[in-house]
Amino acid sequence: MALGSLNDLYRDKVILDHCRNPRNSAVLDLPDVSCEAINPFCGDEIRFQINLDDSDRVREVGFQGEGCAINQAAGSIVSEALNGLTLTDVLDLSKKFSRIMEASLPKDVVVADKEAINLGELSALYKVREFPVRVKCALLVWSALDSGISTLA
Repeated sequence: MALGSLNDLYRDKVILDHCRNPRNSAVLDLPDVSCEAINPFCGDEIRFQINLDDSDRVREVGFQGEGCAINQAAGSIVSEALNGLTLTDVLDLSKKFSRIMEASLPKDVVVADKEAINLGELSALYKVREFPVRVKCALLVWSALDSGISTLA
């Protein structure tokens, strides 16, 4: 885990862009889904609001967060990835992304490497796997969404 590699992670164009220019940062009034999560160890916070259309697909997302660059970028990237998905799709993507990020056995890592390629801008966060202490920063958004959506069931 070379320091140069960590610096490269924080210089990644996608991560930097989303951290410096977070998407969907407006708070939504009267959202259909509202959720938040806090990492008590580092202080990262994330809040999401989601409005659904008549087909129960994500129509609008609001994201606010405080904390490290990875947490901020993850929230912004995920806020864009959710548009048009059903809540079931969101939960499925959450499971897939978490599985990819937490893969540790060599055969699982090979599969994760292949799956990450198809995640669009979310794939920028896959690099975080190289720094285990930062994985929770990238997964906090999914923790918030999982808990918020599960309260609807």
